[in-house]
Amino acid sequence: MNSTPEQSGADHPAGREVVVSLSRGEAQDVRTVFDVLADAFESDRRAGEIPGQTQGHHPTAWVTTVDVSEPRPTTAPVRLSAPVTVDAQGGYWAVDRLRDHLGGAFAVSVVGTAAGDQELEVRLRLESR
Repeated sequence: MNSTPEQSGADHPAGREVVVSLSRGEAQDVRTVFDVLADAFESDRRAGEIPGQTQGHHPTAWVTTVDVSEPRPTTAPVRLSAPVTVDAQGGYWAVDRLRDHLGGAFAVSVVGTAAGDQELEVRLRLESR
């Protein structure tokens, strides 16, 4: 079977989803990244929602799942007060699409990868552009 990565990722529902985890960064910067994700992709989080926050305490890891099949346009670059580390896990096509889309809002650099048969995990560093 011969298919392009775009076709194989977009045609399979699981191939369109990326699990995004943020564990390093200032709370306001992490929230900013989550808002960018919520504005760009269908997500299991609402814009402005603080995942896992309980009684005023911020979580140590912020996690969301986004569907990258139909991203909405990214607005202008977004300012962060400090770099934010993002871990993204999903199909190759989906993770690449997420990384490319984040590049519209942030300066994105890959700081680590772990490749599997059908999934890729990548650690990204986001900074203001």
